[in-house]
Amino acid sequence: MIEGDVQDDNVATLMSRLVDDTRSLASAEIALYKARLGERTSAYKNAAVFFAAAGVLALAALIALLVGLILSIATLVGPGFATAIVVGVVLVLAVILAVIGKGKLAPASGVSS
Repeated sequence: MIEGDVQDDNVATLMSRLVDDTRSLASAEIALYKARLGERTSAYKNAAVFFAAAGVLALAALIALLVGLILSIATLVGPGFATAIVVGVVLVLAVILAVIGKGKLAPASGVSS
């Protein structure tokens, strides 16, 4: 009977170790996923900062272009009319882009009534 008791103790010990190892493995996997998520989040934050800086610089370049256009046209028609012309053209472009954007949002209807 001693042999059976030893075997039962070994099985109980092995099962206990298996449960502990499984818990340890699960904890390690969770820690690994958290680390990976933190690394990805950090990379996306850095990319967002660079995209924001690029957007600001692109906007500054557009403003400089528009001011240059006003100054160029001002030699022909005067500063007031040059400003009006450039602002008018830019507003027309903005309206056209807004209408196109609104059209992209409208649900497509495949059936004609």
